[in-house]
Amino acid sequence: MAEAALWGFVGGASLLVGAAIALIRAPSAKVLGFIMAFGAGVLISALAFELTDEAFRRAGADAVAIGLTLGALTYFALDALLDRAGGEQRKSSGGEQADGSPMAILLGAVLDGIPESAAIGLTLLTGEGVSAALVVAVFLSNVPESLAAATGFKAAGWSAARSLGVWAGVAVVSGLSAAVGYVVLDGAPANAVGSLQSFAAGAILVMLVDTMIPEAFKDANRSKAVGLATTFGFALAYLLSTVE
Repeated sequence: MAEAALWGFVGGASLLVGAAIALIRAPSAKVLGFIMAFGAGVLISALAFELTDEAFRRAGADAVAIGLTLGALTYFALDALLDRAGGEQRKSSGGEQADGSPMAILLGAVLDGIPESAAIGLTLLTGEGVSAALVVAVFLSNVPESLAAATGFKAAGWSAARSLGVWAGVAVVSGLSAAVGYVVLDGAPANAVGSLQSFAAGAILVMLVDTMIPEAFKDANRSKAVGLATTFGFALAYLLSTVE
């Protein structure tokens, strides 16, 4: 359990890195858009090869299809509730957070981080150690995520302490989520583990399409090069998965 919590926290700790960069010297909106696109590509690769493919090996196609669907619907429903409560612009870099609810923004950030962190804990159940590729993918994708949001927090007038506090809280929850994912399913049948892996993949995919990718296009002035940045991120994460 402690190992799962540690790796979950490591993946989530990069949120603080991105927030610190934003507070010290945030990049231009266009550069930020490309960074976010790269991070999205990294996560797409991780959910494809480290989660969905592994889930298929463990549980089969039916369980994967059901898990993906349930994960997507669950994230969609919770995200819709938080959007209506004032958390819709939590990843915007333009300062729109000033018009939202701080609590909804915080809960939204936590919601975005839970599936990734729980997935890290699940990889330890293989008995072969944590998936380094997944940890690196989560770490790399979290930096642009918090970088964009913290830039928006700053533009909205949030203090540095308040902004860093949000991401520190999310990093702690990330560690706890990884630990819970490990403890709950320790000794569980492979079918159950595979189902939860695909559930996490479905939630992550909806999060990417709903928040990170649209924000990347917006910040990069809808440049077609956003697609290239996403592909480069995907390729890097894939290469990482082949060296384990």
